[in-house]
Amino acid sequence: MRWQGQAIDSEADAALPGLARISNLTRSVTTPEFAGVTFHEVAAKSALNRVPGESYVPFEWTINPYRGCSHACVYCFARNTHRYLDLDAGADFDSQVIVKVNVAEVLRAELGKPSWTGAPVALGTNTDPYQRAEGRYKLMPGIIEALAESDTPFSILTKGTLLRRDLPLLREAARSVDVQLAMSIAVFDDDLQQAVEPGTPSAAARLATVRAATDAGFRVGVFLMPILPFLTDSEEALDTALGRIKDAGAASVAYTSLHLRPGAKEWFARWLSRSRPDVAGRYRALYRDGAYAPRSYRDALAARIKPLIAAHGLGRYEDEPRRMNARDDNGEWRRPERGDALRREAPEPEPTLF
Repeated sequence: MRWQGQAIDSEADAALPGLARISNLTRSVTTPEFAGVTFHEVAAKSALNRVPGESYVPFEWTINPYRGCSHACVYCFARNTHRYLDLDAGADFDSQVIVKVNVAEVLRAELGKPSWTGAPVALGTNTDPYQRAEGRYKLMPGIIEALAESDTPFSILTKGTLLRRDLPLLREAARSVDVQLAMSIAVFDDDLQQAVEPGTPSAAARLATVRAATDAGFRVGVFLMPILPFLTDSEEALDTALGRIKDAGAASVAYTSLHLRPGAKEWFARWLSRSRPDVAGRYRALYRDGAYAPRSYRDALAARIKPLIAAHGLGRYEDEPRRMNARDDNGEWRRPERGDALRREAPEPEPTLF
């Protein structure tokens, strides 16, 4: 059983309405270590998720060992996915976490099929694989081993400092496959960070993880995203953030302005009206036509941040060459034969929700 050595405060006799229809639900548990969070353990039928052909992201496959996320970022674009389980995109997304307890075993079987070609796989594209629950469930080591053993290149994007636990395993994997690591750090003001990302490690802790991964031989990117209009987009704030990123040893930076899809849009609007009413009206004006800030705002942001990125000697993540992220015995970067896992954002129309 999972959670060895951890006293279970309660084991639910019945799942929530949407979850009750899931035939592979094993149990729902709460524990004092995660007050207010319920974990719904399921026996996954598949581990690899094919990305729709019309998607703009340059990878075909993803793995999501968890659904829902205790990081509780008020702007998280993945919130709407919880509605497929008849859960809400707000508090339920933060507190009702689906755990695919057998994901590594299922993945190993899928990667072992003759039809698997070793296409790049991305982790962290929906919910964070290193959210706090990973400290107990320990799903990532088995996933990393299965990918490496099948000669499958992969990338990890995370806000979780638990990544440090697996650095030796990732370094070993990088001897045979392309392993790309990126840390997401959106907010460098501690008070604001705790307000909009209450379940995440501090920016300082994440920067220390960037340094640890760099010292382990990885070429680490930082995703400075989302940049929050009127909150984190001033030249001073961006300059401070980029300076700290550079000091942590990051090689490159990716950035995007905030986008607010259905589910996230309503939840973020509630947070604004409660916590930052001083800018709520400006957000309504900026996002009244959909999920993305208008082109004029994005162009102005680009004009402000690109010179700062260059001034700090950081590369643009999207310009990074394909390369093996660990050094060989001669200290040189080794290039993979295939794979380039990076996330991009592409505008798409969304209904007005503000």
